[in-house]
Amino acid sequence: MELKGFKKSGHFPSLLSAFLYFDVSFMIWVLCGSVSLYITKDFGLTDAQKATMVALPLLGGAILRIPMGILSDRIGCKKTGIIGMIITIIPLLWGWLGGASLSEVHAIGLLLGVAGASFGVALPLAGRWYPPQYQGMAMGIAGAGNSGTAIATFFGPKIAEVYGWHSVFGFAIIPLLLVLISFLLMAKDSPNQPEPKSLTEYLSVFRHADTWWFCLFYAITFGGFSGLASYLGIFFYDIYGDKAMAGGLSMIQIGYLVTVTVIAGSLFRPIGGFVADRIGGMKFLQYLFACITICSLLVTLMPSSFLVMLLITSTMMACLGMGNGSVFQIVPQRFKDEIGVITGIVGAAGGFGGFLLPNYILGPLKQATGSHVAGFITLACIGLAVTLVFFAVSRSWKRSWATVESGVKF
Repeated sequence: MELKGFKKSGHFPSLLSAFLYFDVSFMIWVLCGSVSLYITKDFGLTDAQKATMVALPLLGGAILRIPMGILSDRIGCKKTGIIGMIITIIPLLWGWLGGASLSEVHAIGLLLGVAGASFGVALPLAGRWYPPQYQGMAMGIAGAGNSGTAIATFFGPKIAEVYGWHSVFGFAIIPLLLVLISFLLMAKDSPNQPEPKSLTEYLSVFRHADTWWFCLFYAITFGGFSGLASYLGIFFYDIYGDKAMAGGLSMIQIGYLVTVTVIAGSLFRPIGGFVADRIGGMKFLQYLFACITICSLLVTLMPSSFLVMLLITSTMMACLGMGNGSVFQIVPQRFKDEIGVITGIVGAAGGFGGFLLPNYILGPLKQATGSHVAGFITLACIGLAVTLVFFAVSRSWKRSWATVESGVKF
């Protein structure tokens, strides 16, 4: 009955459009990470340079998510999405026909952030069509478009091996154009689209402490997912690749491992939203943050079997994915009238977290110590701190806006 009510309550073509837009955008957003081993081979990068190269698209996405979120509130999600996809063609053409120097690759990566900024459009497009009791599921389905990462990590290395890594950017234009056409035909702005506000009114949400808390929590869940999705290829190859050991895995096989972890995170995102709808996002997030901390510690054991490591990292990515869905089950309940801009702001924090993880933690610590252990110990410490902070903050929410009378589930 609950699933039937969900189907009747919203607008499925728009939900599907949001998913497809987010899916192809996420695929494009992580292209540098998906072919990072081939780019590294061409330019001979250090550990820190590798991390920077895969992190720059995440930074670009973080910067652009807020203006894209504001634009979706002002002119509508459909128009904003169309503009975003058209602009995304520019870095793809540049990567295909150019990208002859590392500085060009960095510039291309930053411009790919336009695709990452789709988050601030796709989620409001879907979420505005559905009532509060189905927000977790609707946001989870739209957000499951981060499965586009799996498409990039699966096909990217194969195409790069045969045609060269530049061609991967050219091939990506094809699905982008197909999704653009379907978006034009199917997407429709909700009648619940808010009235445009002034820039000052939009940015007033920064005055709320809860805005910053949501930013922190999403920087962990989405930042962890996107940062690891971009960096795990480098991580796996350093430990289990054919240059690290005799009979080790090839770059294409490493791409398969990363794809499995990404699929785990992507598939579990809507599950996280669904469970959060049933038992409450706050309770579920508390468990997830604890599990992420434990998985980070298990990675530091550096098991000799890549299958054991795959199980650990996939579990961690699944928890991060469910955490993404759970955060955005709570956000619309707190900021009902500012969902577009708050989605952009919180999404930007997630993208910024994804940039910080490889660029300031995993990459530099690997270069400084010669091992990935220090980076994941640091990640575990951050996870533990956030677990304790979330426990305290969620208790205060129950005494303020998240009351039983407001309809929030615990």
